[in-house]
Amino acid sequence: MKRIGFLSFGHWSDVPGSQVRSASDSLLQSVELAVAAEEVGADGAFFRVHHFGRQLGSPFPLLAAVAARTSRIEMGTGVIDMRYENPLYMAEEAGATDLISGGRLQLGISRGSPEQADRGYRYFGYVPEEGSTDAEMARAHTTVLLEVLKGRGFATPSPRPMFPNPPGLLRIEPYSEGLLHRVWWGAGSRATAEWAAGEGMNLMSSTLLTEDTGVPLHVLQAEQIRQYRAAWAEAGWDWEPRVAVTRSIFPIVSEEDRRLFGGQRDDEDQVGIIDGGAARFGRSYIGEPDELVVDLARDEAIAEADTLMLTVPNQLGVGYNAHVLEAVLAHLAPQLGWR
Repeated sequence: MKRIGFLSFGHWSDVPGSQVRSASDSLLQSVELAVAAEEVGADGAFFRVHHFGRQLGSPFPLLAAVAARTSRIEMGTGVIDMRYENPLYMAEEAGATDLISGGRLQLGISRGSPEQADRGYRYFGYVPEEGSTDAEMARAHTTVLLEVLKGRGFATPSPRPMFPNPPGLLRIEPYSEGLLHRVWWGAGSRATAEWAAGEGMNLMSSTLLTEDTGVPLHVLQAEQIRQYRAAWAEAGWDWEPRVAVTRSIFPIVSEEDRRLFGGQRDDEDQVGIIDGGAARFGRSYIGEPDELVVDLARDEAIAEADTLMLTVPNQLGVGYNAHVLEAVLAHLAPQLGWR
């Protein structure tokens, strides 16, 4: 059994064919898509976070709006770039959002990917310490975030506070019990997946890994997931983590599907260069449902994961993307044993 949700980058552009012409369109339609996803039976609404681009950037107002409009589905990020984050303020925002949702927030974070601005985190006020890298800075921010999400006091109370304080050191408020176990790390390699396990985070493995061993992406991801689980067991955590993979899946079940995607085939991974190193990009699954059932049954990483995120072409509008989710749930999930 798998939880199935969508992952949106929230792109907007004022061009012919786009149903998402502005930032306002992107945000409001993201909320409406989450509502529609819940109605068709999906389990989650996840949003990618990028800065300096015409796509979703500040996640917590959006996630709080989704929480207020839904009652069942998870909402989360896939992922927030920790190079840009103040972990204490982030803990406040995440705690408040989780409380509004009734404990449905799934907080996906990572070192981040190439961004629109050159070392854009500098403009947010964060610069790696001398001799350190931006990746190390992101992990340091993450360590602080995980610590404060434990809910322990660390701040010295004022001798003359505006309002009475509880006894002892002060913690970040509002505090949401259980959120610590719903933090995910977006791992781009096997090594960072093992690090995430050691830190007690769930695993998000995307359609891009920053390494290439010559095997298909789904095989490499499956290996990454198995190494993550072995590292988790070695760390001795007393709870079971979750693992998510992301895929682009478009069943052809209508004339509109055929018009938009019928001529497209992407049966192989792509190999490229990211940050000076080899990277492997995952294929898209496009075709008739019976063909996709056969193809997806061979995907080793999906088999290893408990959560599947479906990337959506958000600029095609809420109605079409809800249709794609419903098609996957109706035509593929039962046949593959996901539901």
